[in-house]
Amino acid sequence: MNDTLSNLKYSRIAIVKLSALGDIVHAMVVVQFIKRHLPNSTIDWVVEEGFKDVLISNPDINKIHTVSIKRAKLDKSFKLLFQTLKKLKKLKKYDIVIDMQGLIKSAVVAKIIPSDKTFGFDKATLREGFAAFFYSDTCYIKYSENVIKRNAFLISSALAVPISHDNILNKQPFLHFNSKIKPYFLQNGKANIAFVPGASFASKIYPVEKFGQLAQALDANITLLWGNEKERLMAEKIQNIAPKVALIDKVSLDELKAIIGQMDMVIGGDTGPVHMAWALNIPSITLFGSTPSYRNTYLTNINHVIASNSSVNPNKIDKNDFSIQDIKVSEIVLKTKELLIQLVQSNQE
Repeated sequence: MNDTLSNLKYSRIAIVKLSALGDIVHAMVVVQFIKRHLPNSTIDWVVEEGFKDVLISNPDINKIHTVSIKRAKLDKSFKLLFQTLKKLKKLKKYDIVIDMQGLIKSAVVAKIIPSDKTFGFDKATLREGFAAFFYSDTCYIKYSENVIKRNAFLISSALAVPISHDNILNKQPFLHFNSKIKPYFLQNGKANIAFVPGASFASKIYPVEKFGQLAQALDANITLLWGNEKERLMAEKIQNIAPKVALIDKVSLDELKAIIGQMDMVIGGDTGPVHMAWALNIPSITLFGSTPSYRNTYLTNINHVIASNSSVNPNKIDKNDFSIQDIKVSEIVLKTKELLIQLVQSNQE
């Protein structure tokens, strides 16, 4: 199918990717390529209300539709769930709805939205295979494949939009923000590096003691980012070990994008804020233990990983695998210095 025919067939597109932060970031990269090949298309996005700010201000996204499924579940509110689903059912009809989440709940959302076609991953390539029964069309790519490659393949299959490895490597930064953050945490003359000590579960977290040692070993201006009370306490422990580091106040997702966008580098585990650095073309080092490095990030000349020696099964994550703790501080220091030298050389060219 050529682009002209594809453009005629899919002028109204809805993408379903409800959560979480890192997963949404990994999915958002495709939007610029859709717009490049289908410039007259309308692209709307369906997301959990708590993650709306990740998507705001992106010029390639026309409308953001929020759902309250997570809040309805926490509050055990069938009324709120019914209101959310009813709102989706009343949306203007789309030519195609693409479920990039691949869970039963996201597949149900995709099915409820009025459309000519619902597209998703084949049941054999999903963690929740039953989700595929809600799609009218599917594509096959192994679940163990890199998540960004999976997302690109899904969009290419659904819309006949080519997305190559080189396209992804040469992507435009795609996180945009309205917040005006005063760079009080930045310094001139030193590299400004953000540490992200928290993560969604314990075995993805690098020890605070080692983060403290890392801060002491680097001749850099270190800023600690945190998102909840537990992470704030972790950041305070790092600051107790390395008093020179800066601990910022709690920020919104929009402010977080603005802060990361001003950093020279971001270091942390397999978590959303570190993946945001990749989205903003900011150098990063992602530390992996219980989750697969080859699947959960996209390597570039400025976005690197350091993984433990653990053998990881992406189909069944072992949350009792704390091998991330075995990563040596000296290894991170060496990788950081290499990236900083590369950054200086790049700025001089």
